[in-house]
Amino acid sequence: MNRFVLADPDQCIGCRTCEIACVIAHSAGNPFISPDDEFHFHPRLKVIKSIGVTAPVQCRHCEDAPCANACPNGSITNADGCILINSESCIGCKTCMIACPYGAITMVPEYRDGRPVVQDGLYSNVSGRLQPKERMIASKCDLCAGVEGGPACIGKCPTRALKLVEPDLLHARVEEKRAASARQLLHMTRIPATGL
Repeated sequence: MNRFVLADPDQCIGCRTCEIACVIAHSAGNPFISPDDEFHFHPRLKVIKSIGVTAPVQCRHCEDAPCANACPNGSITNADGCILINSESCIGCKTCMIACPYGAITMVPEYRDGRPVVQDGLYSNVSGRLQPKERMIASKCDLCAGVEGGPACIGKCPTRALKLVEPDLLHARVEEKRAASARQLLHMTRIPATGL
């Protein structure tokens, strides 16, 4: 079973600290001291605010990941219990975005050495002038693979609304629920039937 980050909407205050922590964890340098034209704010999770709920939405690292099944060239794989996107082979087709049941995948421009990667042969009409088009790739939570200390969003959340759900924890919770259901059934069978 794969690990994933789960948010408690009762504790989330919508501060977006998790988004900032994500960007910093996946940046080569400090994005806050970079010149404005070099700053790229593309978090791999998204805080959603509504009338009744505020919580970040991010990848659940599904066992039978719909995004991986939908990818036409195998750019999405399961590596050590984490669903990862290979940005080198991603063709930006958006099929994974459509397939994701959580809306956890976004398309972002690819950057190399702080500069946008240009897609060969593709241009955009900007104010009547053709300009090279940036290469777009799929992006989502990777549980901060390769980043020391695990998912950065968890450690930086001021209200501790984010938790890393490990397979052992999930199995323990399921067993607790089963035991509670069994106790409830036992209690129901001990109540004497009256008037039947």
